[in-house]
Amino acid sequence: MNRSTPDPKQQMEQLRQTLRQHNHHYHVLDNPLISDAEYDALFHQLLALEKQFPEEIPADSPTQRVGGEPLSAFIKTAHLQPMLSLENVFSVEELAEFDRRVREGLSLTEGVVYAVEPKLDGVAVSLVYGSGKLIRAVTRGDGRVGEEVTAQVKTINTIPLTLLGGGHPELMEIRGEIFFPLAAFEQFNEQAMAAGQKSFANPRNAAAGSLRQLDPKITKERALNFYFHSLGRWQGAQQPATHQSLTLQLKEWGVPVCPEGAVVQGMRGCLDYYQQLEQRRDQLPYEIDGVVYKVDAFAGRDKLGFVARAPRWATAHKFPAREVTTTVEAITIQVGRTGALTPVARLKPVVVGGVTVTNATLHNFQELARKDVRIGDWVMVRRAGDVIPEVVRVVQEKRPPHTLAFPPPVRCPACDAAVIWPTGEVVARCGGGLSCPAQRLGAIKHFVSRRAMDIDGMGDKLVAALLDNKLVASVADLYSLAQKRQELIQLDRMGEKSVDNLLAAIEASKQQDLSRFLFALAIREVGETTAKNLAHHFQSWDKLIEADPESLQGAADVGQVVADSLTTFFSEPHNQAIIAQLQQVEGCQWWQVARLDHGGERPLEGVTVVLTGTLEKMTRQQAKARLESLGAKISGSVSKRTGLVVAGTKAGSKLKKAQELGVEVVNEAVFIQRFL
Repeated sequence: MNRSTPDPKQQMEQLRQTLRQHNHHYHVLDNPLISDAEYDALFHQLLALEKQFPEEIPADSPTQRVGGEPLSAFIKTAHLQPMLSLENVFSVEELAEFDRRVREGLSLTEGVVYAVEPKLDGVAVSLVYGSGKLIRAVTRGDGRVGEEVTAQVKTINTIPLTLLGGGHPELMEIRGEIFFPLAAFEQFNEQAMAAGQKSFANPRNAAAGSLRQLDPKITKERALNFYFHSLGRWQGAQQPATHQSLTLQLKEWGVPVCPEGAVVQGMRGCLDYYQQLEQRRDQLPYEIDGVVYKVDAFAGRDKLGFVARAPRWATAHKFPAREVTTTVEAITIQVGRTGALTPVARLKPVVVGGVTVTNATLHNFQELARKDVRIGDWVMVRRAGDVIPEVVRVVQEKRPPHTLAFPPPVRCPACDAAVIWPTGEVVARCGGGLSCPAQRLGAIKHFVSRRAMDIDGMGDKLVAALLDNKLVASVADLYSLAQKRQELIQLDRMGEKSVDNLLAAIEASKQQDLSRFLFALAIREVGETTAKNLAHHFQSWDKLIEADPESLQGAADVGQVVADSLTTFFSEPHNQAIIAQLQQVEGCQWWQVARLDHGGERPLEGVTVVLTGTLEKMTRQQAKARLESLGAKISGSVSKRTGLVVAGTKAGSKLKKAQELGVEVVNEAVFIQRFL
C-alpha cells in the first residue's frame, strides 16, 4: 500500500516546531540535541518548502529571524503597565532598612522570601505575547512610553517568537534585559578594529547600539541575548503565585531566564547571595553591576505597591566600584556653565569595569592638593557607582623622581579672567561670567529657558548653531538677531516661519520683569526665589546694583554668600559690558519689578489655583508668577481643595473635573480683567 504524499502545510509546521525546540536547546539551554549540519539540513528543508508556498509563512517562523527592510524611524509605543526603575542600596545598613520596610508593610516578624538575581548591565525591554506569539517588543523609554523594536528583537535567537507548550495566557507582558555576552562583545570589537571600524566602549553600549539599529539585519549580526526578570500585564489563564513559579513556567515555554536566579530567606539570605555572586562576578559570561532583591510572592508585591518611580517590594544592591591603576599623562582644567573650575586627570587609557577610561575627575583644587596628584604619577582609578571615573589615590611607591605639585590657577584658561575663590567654598570659579567662552553656551541656554526669559523655540541645538555660526557671542546679541533674519533662515531646520516665530518670542521676552531677568543672568547662588526677593525688595535694577553687600542682605533670605556673589558679578568688567548692551535694547520691562496686586494686597492669599489649557496673551510661567504674587498656591491637579481654575483654550480633563466639583472657573480674559 502506497503512503499518501505528506501535506506541505503539516510538513512545514512540523519542521517549525522541531526547529523551535532545537533553537531552545541550543541558544537557551546550551545543550544542543543535534549537530549543526543536521540543524542546517532541517532549516534549509523548511526554507525550500516556504519558497514554494510563500503565502503560508507565518511571522513567527524560524526562517523569519533574518530581519526585514530597514525602518525609517522608531515608533513610540505606550507600555501596558509602566516600566519602573529600581531604588538602589549600597550598604548593609541600607539593605536592612529596605528589609525592615518590607516586613512592616507585610506585617511579618520573620524573614521575607525574596527572589534574587544578578543585575544585568544591558537594555531593558518589554515583550508582549498574545496567545503565545510575540506581537510587540518595546524599550523602556521614559517608563511609560518606549520605542518599538519588534523587528530587531525578532532577530535575537534566544527570544521565542512562539512559546513552547500550551496553556499560554491570552496576553502576557514580560520584561527583561537584552545584553551582549562578554565573549561575543570582545569578538565583535576585535573584528570592528581589524576592519578599521569604530569599537564599543562596553557591552551595555554595544547592546543599546545594536538594538537601536533601524536595519534589523545589523541587529542580527550582533550576538545579543535576553534574560527575563519581571512580569508586566497578564490576562487569561491562571497567573503563577510567585516569581519563582513564574520563572519555572516561562522556562518551560522557552523564555530565557538567568541561571543565577534563586530564592532566599530574609536579609541574611540576600547578603549571602550578594557575597557569593560578587566573588564570582569576573567568571560570569556577562556584565553585572549588582544584585536585585524582589519579594517572591505577587500577593505581597500587590500589598506593598509602588512609590512614584519604583516598587516598594524590590531594590538593587550595587557592587562597590571597580578599581585599577594607570598613569597621569596630564592635568587640565575644565570650565563649567557656572564658571566652576574643575581639575581633570588625563590618563593613559585603561579599562575600568568594562569601560575604557581616559579622563578622571579630581573634583576641586583642594582635593587635588590633598591627594597630591602629579603629572607622571601612578594612580588608583575607579568608576564611582560604576559610572563616573575618579582618582582614588596616588601610588606613592611608584612616583617618578622630580615630579611637581600642580599649582592652583590664577587666571581662567578659557577667557583669562581672574579666578575667584569664594569664601567658605572649595570650588574655584572663573570671574568672566557672561563673557567667558566656556560658559557662553550654558549661559545663553539658561537665559532663554522657560523659567527665565522663556524664549520659545530657542532649543539647545539652535543655541549651539548660533554660536558656531558667530551670530551671537553673548545673551545681549539675541536682541539684534532681527537684523540677521536671512542668516537665520540659512541654518539647518530653520525656515521663514520658524525664524519669524523665534524673533516674535525674543520680542515677547522684553516683557519679562526684573525677577525673571535677574534669574536669567545665571548669577551664582541666585535662584528663582532669591531673584524674586531681590526684585521686590529693591523694586528696580538701578537700586539693586547700587546696593552694597550690607544693603543686599536686607532682602529676604539673602545672606553674605549671596551678597558677595552679586557684588562680584556686578563688579566684573566683562559682565558690566554685556549688561550695558542689554540696557540699549528698546522696549524692555526688565529694569522694574512686576506691578503688584491691587494696592499691594494679596487677594488670593492661600488659595489653590490650577492652570489648564493654552493661554494666548501670556505664557504659563507669566500667569503662574502673577498668581504667586497675589498669594496663590499653584497646583497641577484639581481637587476639593482647589479654589480657582484658570482655563485657556483646549482645556480638558481638569476643566471637566472642576465643573463636576463646583470649583470656580475663569477664562483668560476674566483672569486678566480681575488680576492684571
